[in-house]
Amino acid sequence: MANTQNTDLQDDDFANRDALAGVDALFVTRWSPRAFDSSAIDDATIARLVDAARWSPSCFNEQPWRFYTSTPETFADYLDLLLEGNQAWAANAGVIGFLAGKTRFDRNGNNNDSFALDCGAAWMALTLQARIEGLYTHGMAGIKHEAVQAYLGLDPEEERVLMGFAIGRRGDKKQLDAALQEREAPSGRRALAEIWRRGAG
Repeated sequence: MANTQNTDLQDDDFANRDALAGVDALFVTRWSPRAFDSSAIDDATIARLVDAARWSPSCFNEQPWRFYTSTPETFADYLDLLLEGNQAWAANAGVIGFLAGKTRFDRNGNNNDSFALDCGAAWMALTLQARIEGLYTHGMAGIKHEAVQAYLGLDPEEERVLMGFAIGRRGDKKQLDAALQEREAPSGRRALAEIWRRGAG
C-alpha cells in the first residue's frame, strides 16, 4: 500500500486501492468525503487552491477555467443552487463553489472543443492542493445548472457551468444519513488493464 501521509485515515481504509509501487500517496489517498466539520476556510487558503489550478495545462494556453466560490454572505445562495440530495451534506462544507469554462477561444472566437478537458485538469490541480493543505474536496454533477448560470450572470453562449464542488475539513460521518454513512470511504478503481491499451487496438 502507498504511504498514506497527509490523510487522517489508516492503511486499511485504502485496502481496495492497489496502486503500483512508486505512485505517490497524494494521488492514492485523494478521495471525496461528504462529512465535513463546518469550519471556515480563510480567503488566503482558497486563493492558494485556485492558484494551483491556474498552473494547469490548456489548449493554446487559453486557461478556460473560471472558479466561483462562496463567501460567508453568499454560502446559503450557493447551497441552494445544489440539488436537494447534495444540499443535505454540503451544508457542513467550509466553501461551496462552481467551475465554469469558457467555450470559445479568446484568440479567434472559435469553439474550443478542449475547454472541458482543460477545466478538468484545473479541477484536479485544485483538489490535490487541497489535500496538501489538509483539506478535502467533493465534486458534484448534481447542481441546478441553469440557476447557477443565472446567479453568476454567465452568458451561456460563452461560458458553461460544468460542476459544483465542496471544500472542507473532514467531519464525523455519523452526521450523514445511514445510506451515505455506508459510502463514506475511499472507493476502489478499475484494474489498470481495463483503462490502458498499448499499440494498435
